[in-house]
Amino acid sequence: MILKDISEAKAELSSLIDAVSNGEEVLIGNAGVPVAKLVRYIGTPTRRLPGALKGRLKIHDGFDDLPPDLAAAFGVEP
Repeated sequence: MILKDISEAKAELSSLIDAVSNGEEVLIGNAGVPVAKLVRYIGTPTRRLPGALKGRLKIHDGFDDLPPDLAAAFGVEP
């Protein structure tokens, strides 16, 4: 991990981008306190499709029923 002050990061941005491209992480600090992290961009994740697991999951009868002691702890009538 590389730690640079803001002024150093401004002056060395190209080399820091190269380091990040090679898998390094760069912390940018202000007066020695880290305020930002520069990491490699890996792209946006694929969108989730609703219903992708339709027909593959089964919720059993009684799934929503709480045991009496747990229902009492939550103040719910069993």
